Amino acid sequence: MQRPPPEDFLLKETKPHLGGGKVSGDRLTSTYDLVEQMQYLYVRVVKAKDLPAKDITGSCDPYVEVKLGNYKGTTRNFAKNTHPEWNQVFAFSKDRLQASMLEVNVIDKDVLKDDLIGRVWFDLNEIPKRVPPDSPLAPQWYRLEDRKSDKAKGELMLAVWMGTQADEAFPEAWHSDAAMVSGSDALANIRSKVYLSPKLWYLRVNVIEAQDLMPTDKGRYPEVFVKAILGNQALRTRISQSRSINPMWNEDLMFVVAEQFEEPLILSVEDRVAPNKDEVLGRCAIPLQYVERRLDEKPVNTRWFNLERHIVIEGEKKDTKFASRIHMRICLEGGYHVLDESTHYSSDLRPTAKQLWMPGIGVLELGILNAQGLMPMKTKDGRGTTDAYCVAKYGQKWVRTRTIIDSFAPRWNEQYTWEVFDPCTVITIGVFDNCHLHGGDKAGGARDAKIGKVRVRLSTLETDRVYTHSYPLLVLHPNGVKKMGEIHLAMRFTCSSFVNMMHMYSRPLLPRMHYIHPLTVSQLDSLRHQATQIVSMRLSRAEPPLRKEVVEYMLDVGSHMWSMRRSKANFFRIMGVLSGLIAVGKWFDQICNWRSPITTILIHILFIILVMYPELILPTIFLYLFLIGIWYYRWRPRHPPHMDTRLSHADSAHPDELDEEFDTFPTSRPNDLVRMRYDRLRSIAGRIQTVVGDLATQGERLQSLLSWRDPRATSLFVIFCLVAATVLYVTPFQVVALFTGIYVLRHPRFRYMLPSVPLNFFRRLPARTDCML
Repeated sequence: MQRPPPEDFLLKETKPHLGGGKVSGDRLTSTYDLVEQMQYLYVRVVKAKDLPAKDITGSCDPYVEVKLGNYKGTTRNFAKNTHPEWNQVFAFSKDRLQASMLEVNVIDKDVLKDDLIGRVWFDLNEIPKRVPPDSPLAPQWYRLEDRKSDKAKGELMLAVWMGTQADEAFPEAWHSDAAMVSGSDALANIRSKVYLSPKLWYLRVNVIEAQDLMPTDKGRYPEVFVKAILGNQALRTRISQSRSINPMWNEDLMFVVAEQFEEPLILSVEDRVAPNKDEVLGRCAIPLQYVERRLDEKPVNTRWFNLERHIVIEGEKKDTKFASRIHMRICLEGGYHVLDESTHYSSDLRPTAKQLWMPGIGVLELGILNAQGLMPMKTKDGRGTTDAYCVAKYGQKWVRTRTIIDSFAPRWNEQYTWEVFDPCTVITIGVFDNCHLHGGDKAGGARDAKIGKVRVRLSTLETDRVYTHSYPLLVLHPNGVKKMGEIHLAMRFTCSSFVNMMHMYSRPLLPRMHYIHPLTVSQLDSLRHQATQIVSMRLSRAEPPLRKEVVEYMLDVGSHMWSMRRSKANFFRIMGVLSGLIAVGKWFDQICNWRSPITTILIHILFIILVMYPELILPTIFLYLFLIGIWYYRWRPRHPPHMDTRLSHADSAHPDELDEEFDTFPTSRPNDLVRMRYDRLRSIAGRIQTVVGDLATQGERLQSLLSWRDPRATSLFVIFCLVAATVLYVTPFQVVALFTGIYVLRHPRFRYMLPSVPLNFFRRLPARTDCML
C-alpha cells in the first residue's frame, strides 16, 4: 500500500480577501476580481512648460525625478527643450512606502552636475483615492518651487492618486521594484507581459515523381532521392526503386511551419554516386505564402516544379536551366492540431484553421496571488536572493507576471482570463527566478532557474466555484525531490453554455483529420519536437523575451526520455488500475472457498435468481454501478489535483537513478558508470521481455486450438466442441448456467488441490517458442 505524501507536500485551501471581499463558501461576497487588492501611489508626469534656460547655450535638457523615501524613478531626458512632454506613469507600492512626502523634481541634465530647475511637494495624507472603474484622474498644472520653497519659473503637469493594480495605468507603469535594477532592458524584463504562440501549421509535401534528370555519369543507373529543407528541419525520401532518369516515390514528408512563413521550402533531387557522396541533380525553392491550404481530407491538385542546376565554370557559379521537373502535391494542413505540448497536458486541441473552430464553452479566470517560502536561487552581495516571476500557459496565450525583486514571499496579485473551448484541457503555471537582472545578460549563458510548476485540469473544476489553494512547488533535483516554496492561486471556471460543454464529451479529442489520415507515432514525436523549437524561438524574440528554458519547461520538453523513476511510477500506476480487478478476484476466491458461508449462500441465491430471470442481469449490473457512484459522491474530491511525489516515486528514487535521469543525451558520464547502467537496463529489459514472451505464448496457445499444430490436442478440442454443441442444443441455457455456477461455487471439500483439467489441457498446447532462436 502506498504511503501518503508528507504533510508539507500537500495542497492547502486558503481564505484570502479577494477584490476587497472575502470568500464565503464557494462564492465571493464581492465580484470585483480574483486577486487581493494592492494599494499603489500613482504619479503621472505629463509635460512641462516655460522652463528656464540653465545652460550656457540658453537652453535646458530637462527630465523629471519622482522621489519617495529611498525609491527614485526618472523620466527620459529631452535635449534642448523647454516644453517637454513625457507622459510617463510611476507606481509605488503602499506596502513599501517609507516617507510621508512625495517629491517631484524637474532637473536639467548637465555633464558634470545636474541642476535643479524646480520641484513640487505632496503630502501623502492629502492624495485622493481612486477605485476602478472610476474615470481617470485629470492632470493639473503645478507651479515649480526652488530649494527655498520660493516660486520658480516653469510649470509641471501632474496627476497623483492612490489606486490599485486594477488601474489601467498599472501594466505600463514604472514600478518601485525597478529602482533596484538599472538599464532599459532590465526595466522591461520585470514588467508583466502577454504573449501569443505563433500559429503553427503542418506542411505536407507529397513527392510523386521526377522527369528528365541528367546525372553526370550516364553509364550507371542513378540512385535518386529527394531532400527537403525548411529552416532547421531536413527530411529526405527513400531512394527510388525505379533506377532511371524518371524516378518515382509517392512519399509524404511532414514539416511544422509558423506564420508569417519567413523561410521557403528548399527541395533538391540528389543522386547517391558513392557512399557519403551525393550529387545534386536539381533544386527549387517554394515560397510557402502561395501554398494551398487544406481544411479536410479532399486531395489538393498536383503541380510540376522546374528544377535548376548549379554548375561551376572557371570559378564562377552559373544557373543552368534544364527541362528537369519534379511532380509534387504540397499543402498546408489546417485540419490538424499541431501538438507542441505533451499529449497528457494539452491546453488546446483545436485545429489550425479558424474556420473549423467550435464556439467557446466558457471562461477560465486565474488570479496569481503570491508565493511563500521561496528558496534563494542565486547570490548577490554575499547573500541569497530570488527575483521571482510566474508564467501561465493555456491555449495560444502565455502570460508573464512582473518580477518581484529580492523577495522570498513575492506578492503579484495579477489576474488573467482565457476563453475555454474544451473542458478536458490543462492550464500550466510555472514559477521562475529572473537571472537577467543586475547585469545577468553580460555574464553570458544566464538561464532563468525553475522554481516549480503547477498543472490543473479544467474538467476537475466545478463550474462557477472559486478555488483558492496554496500549491507546493516541487522540483526534482539530482539529489532528490525538493520543495521550493508554495504558490497561492485563485481560479474560477465559468461555463457559458452547459449544453455545449456536455456535448464536448461526445466529440473526438483531436480534430477529425487525426483519425481520417492519422500520423505515425514517430512522426508525431518528430513534429512535436520541431513545434516546441519554433515556439521557443519565436517567444525568445519577443520584447521582453520569454526565455527558451522557460518555454521548454512549460511544454515538458524531454519528458519522453528514459527514466527508471518514471518506469517504476508507470508500473505501479498499472498495478493500481488492476488492483480493483485483483481485489474482485480475491473476493470471488473467498466466496468459492466458503470463507464466509453467509455471504456465499447469499451469492448462491442471487446467482439462481439471475439464471432463472436472465433479463435481470444487465439491469442489475447497471443499478449496482449507479448505487456505487451515488455512494462515492460523499467522498468526491473537493480540491484540484496537484503534484504527487509518491505517485511519481520522486521521494524514493535512488541517487544513481536520479543522476541517470538528469544525464545529458548523449551521455556525459564515465564509461564504467555507463556500462553499469547499461547492464542494469539489460536486466530490466530482460524481465520485461520475459513477461511479453509469456503473454505471446498464451495467445499462440489459443491460436493452436484449431491450427492442428498438435493433431491430438486439436482432435480432442474438435470432439469436445461437437459434444458441447450437441449438449447445449438439447439442454436449456438456464440449466447449463446453473450447473456451471454451482460447480464453480462448490464447497472446498469437493475441490482438488491439483490444477483443473481445462487448465492442464491449455498449458500443454504448443506455442511458437520452439521456433525462436
